[in-house]
Amino acid sequence: MSATVRISDVPVLAQRAPQVALAGSGAAPSCGTKSVAGSVSQRACVFCGSRVVLYPVADALHLVHGPIGCAAYTWDIRGALSSGPQLHRTSFCTDLSEREIIYGGEKKLYAALCALIDRERPAAAFVYATCIAGIIGDDIGGVCKRVAREKGIPVVPVQSEGFRGTKKDGYRAACDALFSLIEPPPRERPPLSVNILGDFNIAGETWEVKRYFERMGLSVVATMTGDGRIADIRRAASARLNIVQCSGSMMHLARRLEESAGMPYMRASFFGIEDTARALYDAADFFGDAAVHGAARELVKSEVAAVTPELSRIRARCRGKRGAVYVGGAFKAMSLVRALRSLGITTAVAGTQTGNADDYAALRGLCDPDTVIVDDSNPRELSSLLLARGVDLFIGGVKERPIAYKLGIGFCDHNHERKLGLAGFAGMARFAREVESTVASPVFRFVPRNAAPASGAPLGSGT
Repeated sequence: MSATVRISDVPVLAQRAPQVALAGSGAAPSCGTKSVAGSVSQRACVFCGSRVVLYPVADALHLVHGPIGCAAYTWDIRGALSSGPQLHRTSFCTDLSEREIIYGGEKKLYAALCALIDRERPAAAFVYATCIAGIIGDDIGGVCKRVAREKGIPVVPVQSEGFRGTKKDGYRAACDALFSLIEPPPRERPPLSVNILGDFNIAGETWEVKRYFERMGLSVVATMTGDGRIADIRRAASARLNIVQCSGSMMHLARRLEESAGMPYMRASFFGIEDTARALYDAADFFGDAAVHGAARELVKSEVAAVTPELSRIRARCRGKRGAVYVGGAFKAMSLVRALRSLGITTAVAGTQTGNADDYAALRGLCDPDTVIVDDSNPRELSSLLLARGVDLFIGGVKERPIAYKLGIGFCDHNHERKLGLAGFAGMARFAREVESTVASPVFRFVPRNAAPASGAPLGSGT
């Protein structure tokens, strides 16, 4: 049995001890390492990381070269909406079996690609390598080149074998695949133009962000990858600025475009009032156009005025509650900490799957000194932290939901399976309503550890 140590009164695997720290301890948690064996990490594999990034490209064929289980696991994996084609929602797979493992799967891949391209008429095709394809040594790149030549569309291999590393390596593989599609920049770029990177149009969020920029007088050339189209992605280098929403998934692409096409980028978050306003003002500052500045000010003023009364009412009900955050990237975690604080909620635990050293340093500065910051946690560890810190609300994704439910703790979904748009100013109001209905629910009165004394207690007054 692996040795454990206690950090903030919580048992942690000894090998993981450097990855758990108090914000006020003077040191950020270590990160960027492979998951400790036996810890049952909440992380996904390389293949899954690449699949969630590329999935929203709506007019492309997405073919998984591997066993059917890999395709089933990532089938319709995001709540990413499309304003047109729906091809991305179908999970195609070569369904490798014992025969292909012995004799190779290249013939099956070639036949599947040709048949699907003839039938579906996609604008491009992505072919995802899985662990099995990597182990048997199929030349996926060679097959893709042959099919691209014969069919006249881009056929892009995604080097996403699960054993290559972590989910972050899957993000990198997806960025490389997208970069291979982008054409060289034109001689003249439109003067007020941007790309939106790392927003996946969950419940229509990309459309909301895009409307903000259009109201400011900026044109959006490409969205990568929410409601994405191959033609737009190919001309992405014609934009003046890349605005990176999910920095964990898209920074590699932003840096490659800066190096190859001289395109600057800025990190942004469109979650929460403060972060959304800052993102819009930063974009306006980049262009230095008086009309864009004025439109940004008017936009922020009108949008904030529309949601402030409701947020004030909700803050009065939520003040004094304690929350925990465990999400994929640290930039999202920082936005959530700020958003919870604006609702009067203290963040007791903050963690991510893929944060880097700079991210955690920034997160430490944002959190209270006694906030526990954790990298690459696991169910047992998270359960212990939630109970030890007495949280009322846990914000995470599909893997974290069962933990909260089993412990009798309120849960809000902030992952890519959700159906509620949380981006922008109106999105913050939706988030606040969900938080309010969760933490104020009378059901938590009946959780055994929260049971009211015989004299009774007000509804929703659990820990």
